[in-house]
Amino acid sequence: MSQFELIATSTFGLEALVKQEIKDLGYEIVSVENGKVTFKGDEKAICRANLWLRTADRVKLKIGEFTAKSFEELFEQTYQLPWEELLPQNAEFPVEGKSVKSQLYSVPNCQSIVKKAVVKKMGQAYGQSWFEEDGPFYKIEVALLKDIATLTIDTSGPGLHKRGYRALVSHAPLKETLAAALIMLARWYPDTALIDPLCGSGTIPIEAAMIGRNIPPGLNRNFSASSWPIISDKIWQNVREEGQDKAEFDKELKIYGSDFDEEMVQLSQDNAEKVLGKNIPEFTCMPIDKISSNEEYGKLICNPPYGERLGEEPEVDDLYRQMGQIFNKRFPTWSYYILTPHNNFEKLFGKKASKKRKLYNGRIRVDYYQYFGPKPPNL
Repeated sequence: MSQFELIATSTFGLEALVKQEIKDLGYEIVSVENGKVTFKGDEKAICRANLWLRTADRVKLKIGEFTAKSFEELFEQTYQLPWEELLPQNAEFPVEGKSVKSQLYSVPNCQSIVKKAVVKKMGQAYGQSWFEEDGPFYKIEVALLKDIATLTIDTSGPGLHKRGYRALVSHAPLKETLAAALIMLARWYPDTALIDPLCGSGTIPIEAAMIGRNIPPGLNRNFSASSWPIISDKIWQNVREEGQDKAEFDKELKIYGSDFDEEMVQLSQDNAEKVLGKNIPEFTCMPIDKISSNEEYGKLICNPPYGERLGEEPEVDDLYRQMGQIFNKRFPTWSYYILTPHNNFEKLFGKKASKKRKLYNGRIRVDYYQYFGPKPPNL
């Protein structure tokens, strides 16, 4: 098998989680930079990374990296790369690009130059100058940063947050990758109770159930690399069988979600059944002031409304005050984890967080407020 450099991209602030996930899969880390983790792996690694990574956005195959200060340099060095070893004769290979602080600032021109260089290299290999591009999909990206060009091929296709269970969503849904990250950052363990009292379309409870049962997040979907000739069907089959074998689909968990909107509760149940069958978290239509638990210890994890629309701020402020009163009174031995961009959250909640972590929910800069409860006696 070949050895490749692979890049797992991520939302800013989640690089350490992605790095740990890759290490847990058994692969060597090359570097960690803002928004990406580079690692080494073979064809099987492409499959396993796409199937198992919970917090990465996508997995890219790195083809080359070089300095390019002119279009001539970009063309010649792109041409020198081994495209014919990766792309079959009928490959569909669109080119996308981005440029930051580089002399080659025209992205459309860079895309065109790279496309021409790849076509010329393919033409030399296959003895033709025009390609129908009606076969497997290979999205090439040319990324220029301070005159350094990095060329990659996307192996994932649709972003890895698209697990396949959330065809219908609530307004402004939390991405599945970020929901998984919130659970991991909370250091939740499968034998511990977890409640999301503002569950929306159910993403946090569903991701927790998948983590708790060790279900690969990509088990129910395909990827761009699924149809690549360099990766045999047998490799994909073995990787998916590994995922099925490691999953504990019937494991009992204490995961609960609630929401005041009955339609959202039904949506949560429908989404959960797509990936978990009938053994889903317990979803209840309930206002936040009614939540309670018989468990002495546990984790409350939620992504409450942000109040982005005009006129919503007073309602959100009241909600945050209510959360503080309820959590502190009814769950004194639990830990709480709340994601919000609100600058006065701690004041409204009535308690200073044990720890605060900067993250991004889409393009919104948010803080993850973490309130640590006492450790259970068995830990």
